[in-house]
Amino acid sequence: MTAWHARAPGVTLRQQGRRRAARLARLAALAGGGAAIGLALLLPGTAERLHVLVVDAFQRAAPRVAAGAPVTVVDIDEGSLTRFGQWPWPRATIARMTDALTDAGAAAIAFDVVFAEPDRLSPEAAADLLRAAGADVTLPDALPGGDAALAQAFARGPVVAGLILTPDGARTAPGPKAGFATIGPDARDALPDIPAAVPNLPILREAAAGLGAFSLIPEADGVVRRVPLVYRSGDALLPGLAVEALRVAQGAGAVTLRTADPGPPALEAVRVGAFTAPTGARGRFWVHHSGLPDMARVPAATILDRPPGDWSGAVAGHIVLIGTSAAGLRDLVVTPLARGVPGVEVHAEIIDQILSGATLARPDWARGAEVVLAALLVLGAGTALRYVGVLGGAAWTVGGIAIAVGTAWWAFGRGVVLDPLFPSVAVSAALTAGTVVLLLLTERERRGVRRAFGLYLAPALVERLAEDPAALRLDGTAREITILFCDLRGFSALSEGMDPTELTATLNGFLTPMTEVLLDHGATIDKYMGDAIMAFWNAPLPVPDHPRRAMQATLAMGEALRARNRDADGPPLSIGIGLNTGTCCVGNLGSTQRFAYSAIGDAVNVASRVEGLTRFYGVGNLATAETVAAGGMATLELDLVRVKGRTGPVGVHTVLGDAAMATTPDFDVLRTSQAAWLDAWRAGDADAARAALAALDGTGLPPGVLSLQRERTAWLAGNPPGAGWDGIYVADSKAPSASSST
Repeated sequence: MTAWHARAPGVTLRQQGRRRAARLARLAALAGGGAAIGLALLLPGTAERLHVLVVDAFQRAAPRVAAGAPVTVVDIDEGSLTRFGQWPWPRATIARMTDALTDAGAAAIAFDVVFAEPDRLSPEAAADLLRAAGADVTLPDALPGGDAALAQAFARGPVVAGLILTPDGARTAPGPKAGFATIGPDARDALPDIPAAVPNLPILREAAAGLGAFSLIPEADGVVRRVPLVYRSGDALLPGLAVEALRVAQGAGAVTLRTADPGPPALEAVRVGAFTAPTGARGRFWVHHSGLPDMARVPAATILDRPPGDWSGAVAGHIVLIGTSAAGLRDLVVTPLARGVPGVEVHAEIIDQILSGATLARPDWARGAEVVLAALLVLGAGTALRYVGVLGGAAWTVGGIAIAVGTAWWAFGRGVVLDPLFPSVAVSAALTAGTVVLLLLTERERRGVRRAFGLYLAPALVERLAEDPAALRLDGTAREITILFCDLRGFSALSEGMDPTELTATLNGFLTPMTEVLLDHGATIDKYMGDAIMAFWNAPLPVPDHPRRAMQATLAMGEALRARNRDADGPPLSIGIGLNTGTCCVGNLGSTQRFAYSAIGDAVNVASRVEGLTRFYGVGNLATAETVAAGGMATLELDLVRVKGRTGPVGVHTVLGDAAMATTPDFDVLRTSQAAWLDAWRAGDADAARAALAALDGTGLPPGVLSLQRERTAWLAGNPPGAGWDGIYVADSKAPSASSST
């Protein structure tokens, strides 16, 4: 038979359901990804905190290679404090160290410390203490004070005095030493205002060649990542310590600021002398830490105690930064690479970066590019979910995250800071939202499958369908199935003597064990028709060797009925079972308002007709030749029948036992003798039929069949057949008869 497909009412509904689920999953993915993008834009602080952690990881994975710029740190370390006493040292000591550095040829000497109070260890301060104690102390007129001595040292050399900016305090920041030129709108509008300061003494500030703020402003988690190159304090602009040291070292007069135009106030870059450093919108410079493994670090005690020949090579022509690594002076900071880093070394890192040009910058187009990438990845995830399912969406998401991270890593190596987390979170949110919706709809589909098939499919088959609904073809597919009809005999007469309650109990007591047997043997219960059952095998899921399974179920149903008759009260019941195998249309059949999973086709009609013939042959079951062709069972051919509605004959057999019985000698005798009688009947040979009939006595041939064949043999003896005799029984006749093959 040619395979064909009928558009059953349920087909469009299921296909529409799957398409609708895919569309909803795609919409959920777009909504989830869009929500993630929106939250990142609406909550930039949270997104920023996560982003910098990724940049930290990049820095740890690929620290900057130090350029070896001419930068030296003079460290007021623990050894120096042990040698010269606790901090602060006398200003005369600082002056002596400053003079030594100037004489050694330092290009600039920048102090990462502030001298905000008069020298407490100067001769004047000591004399005042003695006078307060009652001593008569007079100092020589030519003896300079400590602050004056330090001011003189500042004035002799290329000194940059440091100061601290703070949001709280009574003193305002002094005016800068450097001039400022701006390309674009006023830079003040782009910079946060830090109103108060802890400055140096005026005598020192005026003597210094430069003035720079060394305040390192950590991020919310305490890590120093981005340092302002220019600070704003009220109306004044002040360069950072590193920028001012570079200016003084180059002998430049002004610092040039480039701001964004047009657009919101934003500082894009700072130029000092021959060097330009890109900044973020708020003037912060992203420090790409290297650890400066080869930078010269000279203890302050070495400068003070040893001759210049021991250390001048590390100073001549260098920018010298004076700071402290002593833990007690609390100038240690946390960087992406390490904890407990001296703050002065962060300024050294900035100078090394600016001089080498190996800077990090986040361009103003970065956020827009990240939004576009996130939107494309979200759109792709939604499309993948719709057309290739969760695995496809997951593969797209993993690929998208790899693209985002790989692009950010590639850009980081070229000094551009991009955020891979933003598009990664967006596409992950899209996948999660779409997957959740798809799983919910899939689970709803599974529950629908369980509800729809749980009452007439074996539980194992129901679970298989629930786990893989795609195995369910509800499109009127042509498929070979084995159909079973089971009918309760004498039901009309039985029901006349029972009230409705008794009748219901009897029917339930009959249908329940029959259904259990069918489900145990993998059948699909098609329908209950009063006292009758229709079932079939091999749909909606494949059932291997389904004809044999159907014959085994037939025998088990007979056993279950005999057990019921032994144990139940009331009259014994008897059934007729008809089996046939053939190609049918299986699927959801009915209307758009109500439909059921069923099978239709000629093979179904034949099975029903064959069940009706069980009364005529006096057996409990009949199976067609197409069913018993599976073999492996003890089946006995009974006749060729021309059933109503079909022109071709149907071979009918009865199933007597299992595979073990089929191999016994007794059954072999029965089958051989029955075959001899059928050959004689179809040949119209009455004598041979009588001989075969005699051989059938005592072989176990069902009594009804034996009686029928005796009648036929007697009829054949009195009615010799003519030409065209074929021995085929016409099932719509009331009496035994044969028809011509023509």
